[in-house]
Amino acid sequence: MKLVRPRRWGSEFVRRAPTGAPSSDYGTDAMRVSVIGAGSWGTTVASLTARAHPTRLWVRRPELAETIRTTSENPDYLAGHRLPYGLQATSDLRQATDGADVVVMAVPSHGFRAVVEGLVDTVGPSTPILSLSKGIEQSTLMRMTEVTLDVLSDHDRSLVGVMTGPNLASEIMEGHPTATVIAMADTERAEQLQRLFMGPTFRVYTNDDVVGCETAGALKNVLAIAAGMSSGLGFGDNSLATLITRALAELTRLGVAMGGSRNTFAGLAGMGDLIATCVSTRSRNHRVGVELGRGRTIEAIIADMQMVAEGVKTTKAVLQLAERYGIEMPISTQVGRVLYEGASPREAVLALMTREAKSE
Repeated sequence: MKLVRPRRWGSEFVRRAPTGAPSSDYGTDAMRVSVIGAGSWGTTVASLTARAHPTRLWVRRPELAETIRTTSENPDYLAGHRLPYGLQATSDLRQATDGADVVVMAVPSHGFRAVVEGLVDTVGPSTPILSLSKGIEQSTLMRMTEVTLDVLSDHDRSLVGVMTGPNLASEIMEGHPTATVIAMADTERAEQLQRLFMGPTFRVYTNDDVVGCETAGALKNVLAIAAGMSSGLGFGDNSLATLITRALAELTRLGVAMGGSRNTFAGLAGMGDLIATCVSTRSRNHRVGVELGRGRTIEAIIADMQMVAEGVKTTKAVLQLAERYGIEMPISTQVGRVLYEGASPREAVLALMTREAKSE
């Protein structure tokens, strides 16, 4: 089909056919995608959809949005990775979401509510909203889908879901094969979103356990800090395998108590994400733990980090949730002691190893 002069989707140019249907670049089944948040993961997800669907990326800082528009690169979070032609960046939240068929939230947990409040007048109640954020709101102990529905009280609850799994952004941008899971109560819409994100190196599964998938994504960041501390202290593979195995048991106990399915925690959202975050040097939470194990203070580590390590803030919320549900979480407790009470990582490991003996 012959392309005509570009028409606007909101304020950004998107190539269209004369009828207003998507051009041959996108296909007749193309969806208009809005990704809110231009960190490494948000930019990566926007890049995945922009190859086949007109995609807008909301960037908080106008100067970064301009850089992305003019260079097709996000130098602050994904330096050296070329972004697709179809990806449009804007710092105007209304422009980013106007007319969207799906909204993808890639905002850190501490700023999530404020951004969702900006969607009240722009996102309709039947628009699917997918959260990528892996954290717990500190003041309410809500998951991000709960925050979304708390703000957008009239929204269709079955259309608010989460995408999670062992998804390190830089590896996906480099084309490494990986998989993720989309959890949403409306299974038909979940399958539609599955097709939206699916690609040659990015495999997407569906799940209806929003609580379990989302809880697993938040809790694993705390446990990844513990894994990083083990590596920073110089401990070997036996130590790491032991820690990850017990961390999975800990994560599952709390997740099930919060309403998640036990099977979810053995899948991509649970075990898969936990392993990737606990062993990868590209994991921010793992890096925090490594630096703690080497003797640096948490204040110094955070000051040097450009991107958010959700586990630093989430640990306190996880411990409060464990108390609420009466769940024992020894690894998370020791991470909290190191982060908030000044305990040394070596003291924390000793405390774990000298706990009363029990059956597995």
